[in-house]
Amino acid sequence: MLLLRFQNQILKMTENNLLYTLALQQVPNIGDITAKRLINHCGSAEEVLKEKKQNLLKIDGIGAVMLEALFKKSYLKEAEKEIDFIKANNIKAFYFNDKNYPEKLKHCIDGPILLFQSGNIDLENRHIISIVGARKITSNGIAFCESLVEALVPYNPVIISGFAYGTDITAHKAAMKHNLQTIGCLAHGLNTIYPQVHKKYMVEVEKNGGFLTDFWSTDKLDRNNFLKRNRVIAGISEATIVIESAEKGGSLVTADIANSYNRDVFAVPGRTTDLQSVGCNNLIKHQKAHMLSSPLDVPYILNWQLENDKKPAIQKQLFVELDATEKVIYNYLKENEKQQLDGIAINCNLPIFKVASVLLTMELKGVIRPLPGKLFEVI
Repeated sequence: MLLLRFQNQILKMTENNLLYTLALQQVPNIGDITAKRLINHCGSAEEVLKEKKQNLLKIDGIGAVMLEALFKKSYLKEAEKEIDFIKANNIKAFYFNDKNYPEKLKHCIDGPILLFQSGNIDLENRHIISIVGARKITSNGIAFCESLVEALVPYNPVIISGFAYGTDITAHKAAMKHNLQTIGCLAHGLNTIYPQVHKKYMVEVEKNGGFLTDFWSTDKLDRNNFLKRNRVIAGISEATIVIESAEKGGSLVTADIANSYNRDVFAVPGRTTDLQSVGCNNLIKHQKAHMLSSPLDVPYILNWQLENDKKPAIQKQLFVELDATEKVIYNYLKENEKQQLDGIAINCNLPIFKVASVLLTMELKGVIRPLPGKLFEVI
């Protein structure tokens, strides 16, 4: 009886925390970054909403305009209605500091303070990649996307995308075809689906994967929601892959966000005359993405290993000749172990474009290798 009472108390506390976090999420001028700062300072969203305004104003970065609407009771009433929706639809809600909140998203400064989930999602100890690209995907783009997912099946990755037209749904369908877990990151609440034509895929997605969003059931479908959603797509995965993109587009925004999170980005090159390859070619040209010419480039660059698969024995050639610049970089990596390209350039006093070229030459010589997170190390 005592145990049951204790369990009920925990449940009540959790729901109470959800209530106040939802209320805080609704306050204008307070985004995820500010909300986290307030919660971390006060201990919980409830404590934030019960704290005196003058005390909150002492927190760095918190101003009077920001707190103007903080204590309105209407936000709690709206939060109660949203909790009713969450309960009625068996939706899971995760806080940014929960154990079950996606690990990589925890490290994103603007990651959602709350994430809502439907389906059967399991991200623990899994390779996670995001596949994005043009909504008007070409037949070549479809073929590459399908061959990419098929080639990655032995590594059992989770395939993330936005459940939109074109590249997104192609990636989801390819994952489902090969029984891989796939997750749709939505730009709206879990009470609807956009586009409606993709509703027929929902049940299958939720059987082995599901949907994630930080939007409420009452949020209106807005163009800006898709750009906001892209930070989840980029942040939840270890790498973002752009299949096709025109000169401008949402997938390029996702790639930029992934780069800002220091995640790997891949882009599929195309002919210079192909409009849907301009964006990918530019990412590669400006060194914002690895060139993805073969599906197996992904596990190679991310250093994925198959289960029970020993790392390939790479035997360094004896007496490999290194030029003066290569020796500088080699000695630096030998002393400092794993380092990023930017750090190598700064500490070796070399331009970044020069370092990128030299690292590739050294990799071909078998003296260094790339690692996840744009790191390099001596073999």
